[in-house]
Amino acid sequence: MILHHIQTSPNQDNALSCAVHYAGETDSFLLSGNGVYALLEDKWQQALQDRRLFLLKSDVQARGLTKRLVEYACIDHNEFVQQALIHKKVITW
Repeated sequence: MILHHIQTSPNQDNALSCAVHYAGETDSFLLSGNGVYALLEDKWQQALQDRRLFLLKSDVQARGLTKRLVEYACIDHNEFVQQALIHKKVITW
């Protein structure tokens, strides 16, 4: 069980695309930084719809996206640490 941590927008690089491609069924995703912008695109909403997905709350708030991303699980930094401990490995893309 891997936590894939994506920090960049899919418009900046291919990190999210690679993570989705290589992720196993039990893996989870954490979007932070500009990575939260991915969920504004239908392509990434569909690609991640059946995945365990978290957004870093402070980054969603900092970008003014709280209302637009309300249906997603937003976690704080302490919960991020908890998720990192629950998963066997964390890969930051």
